[in-house]
Amino acid sequence: MKVQVLYSGGQDSSLSAVLLEPFFEVELVTCSFGSGAWRHAERAAEVIGFPFRTMTLGPDVMEGCIDLILKHGYPRYGINYVHLKALERVAIDAAEKMAAAGFAAEKKDATGCAYIADGTRRDDHSPMLTMPEIKSLEMRYGVQYIRPLAGYGRHAIDALVKKHFEIVEGPAIEKSDYESEIRSSIRHRFGEKAVDRLFPQEHAQSRVMRRL
Repeated sequence: MKVQVLYSGGQDSSLSAVLLEPFFEVELVTCSFGSGAWRHAERAAEVIGFPFRTMTLGPDVMEGCIDLILKHGYPRYGINYVHLKALERVAIDAAEKMAAAGFAAEKKDATGCAYIADGTRRDDHSPMLTMPEIKSLEMRYGVQYIRPLAGYGRHAIDALVKKHFEIVEGPAIEKSDYESEIRSSIRHRFGEKAVDRLFPQEHAQSRVMRRL
C-alpha cells in the first residue's frame, strides 16, 4: 500500500514518514506556491531515503490565506486553510492514481485505498484539521487520512526524533513549509512592518540533516 505524506523537511513530517515505513510504501510530497522553497524538503527527503516530488498550489490559495490572516490579525487560520488545500491537492492526485490503476471508488477500502498523511501532532493548533474537515476530505476524495503523530506528546516526539535523526533547528532555519512563502508574499505586498505585526512570534524551525 502506498501513502503520500505531506512533507516540509522538518522533524515532524520526517518522523511521520519513518513511523509509516513498516506498513506503507512512503512517498513524500511538498506543496508550494511556485518558489524554490521545496528544494529544502527535497534534500531532507534524500537523506532519510524516501522518494520525493512537488505539487504547486494556485494563487487563489495564497489569496485566501492572506485574506484570512488579515481578517484575524494572526496567521493560524490562514495556515490552516493552506494546509487543507495542500491535503486536498494530494488527495486528488492519490485518488486519480488509484483510479488509473483500475480500483473502483467503492472498492478502494478492500483492494487498495488511497492514503494520505501529514506530520501534525496531538498538541498542534496550526496547522490542524477539524474532525468535520477530515471527514469531508475523506468522503469527497475517497481517501484515508492518517496522522501518525496524533497520539504523541511533545516529549515523546522529541525522544523519537533524537533516536532517528540528526537535525538543525532555530528560528531562521530554512525548510519547505507554507509560512516562509506566506511571509514573503505579505512582505512583497504590505512591507516588513506588516509581517512583524501579523507574525509577532518567531518559533523554532527544524530541518533533518541525517537519518541515524
